[in-house]
Amino acid sequence: MAWCFALMIDPAAAGDPRTDFAATFSPIDPAAPALSVGELSTQRGDGIFESVGVVDGHAQEVRAHLDRLAHSAAICDLPIPNLEQWREAVALAAEHCGPGENVIKLILSRGVEHGPAPTAWVTAAPAADFSGPRRHGVRVVTLDRGYDSGVPARAPWLLLGAKTLSYAVNMAAIREAKRRGADDAVFVTTDGFVLEAPTASLILRVGDTYVTPAPTGGILHGTTQVSAFAWFEEQGLTTAYRQVATSELPRADAAWLVSSVRLAAPISEIDGIPIPVDSALTARLNGYLLSPRD
Repeated sequence: MAWCFALMIDPAAAGDPRTDFAATFSPIDPAAPALSVGELSTQRGDGIFESVGVVDGHAQEVRAHLDRLAHSAAICDLPIPNLEQWREAVALAAEHCGPGENVIKLILSRGVEHGPAPTAWVTAAPAADFSGPRRHGVRVVTLDRGYDSGVPARAPWLLLGAKTLSYAVNMAAIREAKRRGADDAVFVTTDGFVLEAPTASLILRVGDTYVTPAPTGGILHGTTQVSAFAWFEEQGLTTAYRQVATSELPRADAAWLVSSVRLAAPISEIDGIPIPVDSALTARLNGYLLSPRD
């Protein structure tokens, strides 16, 4: 059985002046019971999380993930996490990661109804092998997300833009994509604009420009997408955030799904239409994404 490391956290307030939180961490047996049956993360999916890629013991882009954790907490009316405490927890978890690719997950839950609250923990485990999708690409289908592009502004209680534990819809979308003979999905709005994949951001090459849908309230701003854009710009390439019409997808000159653990997987087909795969650029981009990044 693959190894796994788990750590319970006694959350400190965001304004706590302490810098040494060692006493608030409790390593636990990941195979042993750890959560109350009243835990709202499991009963309602009421919580947030982050997945941090780890390469040869180095946790990637920790600051960006912690900033997004705090952003999700604010959207969901959860206690704002003390980021220094979480940074220490990530460092401790990374010490238990061996060579190769691993993943650290950060979870902050609303806790148990009527207390105690909140609940927080960190896990570390080997990452899945994504070498195949990185080399050969993935086939995707577009799926209607069920709302128009104006919904995030009209209905903030839908928590769009937060990385919540409520991933049932995301997983259902991937299953539907596989039923349609594809590997993954890209969500689109009812009024014809592209959002994101269930577990990844989307990047398109349109002419000489690398484009991603603008990170409005309806899209989770991807840490790996931001890092990829920084790399493109270092290569002298042009990047842009803008609305992307669904009709643009099959006309893209190249496209990728990018995420913290899968990294960059080129898209080879959208709704049955072949898309050119730039293998050389993808290999260079993934080489960068596998390098130590803070």
